[in-house]
Amino acid sequence: MQNILLIIHLIISLALVGIILLQRSEGGALGIGGSGGGGMGSIFSARGVGNALTRTTAFLAVAFFATSIALTLLATRGGNLGGSAFDNVPAQTQGEGAAAPKPAEGGSVLPKLEPAQPQVPTNQ
Repeated sequence: MQNILLIIHLIISLALVGIILLQRSEGGALGIGGSGGGGMGSIFSARGVGNALTRTTAFLAVAFFATSIALTLLATRGGNLGGSAFDNVPAQTQGEGAAAPKPAEGGSVLPKLEPAQPQVPTNQ
């Protein structure tokens, strides 16, 4: 079920990107908005095409959000039925994990560094 829903989600997202790219730009700053030539011989007028693309975008957006929520619910409740993801992690015993570093004399884990003497170049 989850794989089928994921494939539907991907198809909807690709269709949404395609429909958004088909829409006419309203900015016009670069002059690439294009003037639609919706003449009398076409099926849709310029306004009709804009309305159809806007409605299709809205429908695809609602479907995208619905599949996103459905995938989230399947992922969280499908595997462990309401439990946490950390419930499935096996507990680590003392022997399995890496040994914790032992603190130095001063109680610090960091190594004690001696201050280096600055080396000043001398002319010969």
